Amino acid sequence: MNVKWKSLDKCADFGLLVTRAGIGALFLIVHGFPKLAGGAAQWASVGRAVSYLGIKFGYTGWGFAATLAETLGGLLLILGFAHRPAALVLFVTMIVATIWEYYPFGGWDAAAHPAALAVVCLGLVFTGPGKYSLDAGN
Repeated sequence: MNVKWKSLDKCADFGLLVTRAGIGALFLIVHGFPKLAGGAAQWASVGRAVSYLGIKFGYTGWGFAATLAETLGGLLLILGFAHRPAALVLFVTMIVATIWEYYPFGGWDAAAHPAALAVVCLGLVFTGPGKYSLDAGN
């Protein structure tokens, strides 16, 4: 089998688009919108994650911030606009989510999903959005 993997190098920007759009859609549709629609009770529940960081106040506000990060951050990743700040905010949000899932829910089996999203977001901080984005060239 003579696969020419090197020829895929010219498709790196398309790969970034696929990654951005896929991860962005997951954040927007699966994580952000349902929490946004859940209202203050949902935000307070999500915000309790910061209690594992020693923060014992403002759960609704923290939860709303995480919800906005996932919703707007997902949209920004899809568009490739304000890409690096969005990816960084999502990375931090997913680190908190990893801690939240790890401690009360039984270790890495529960925490693997947000940990994987954190790794992808950190990678996107370093790669940039690619040429198929609103930030292209910036």
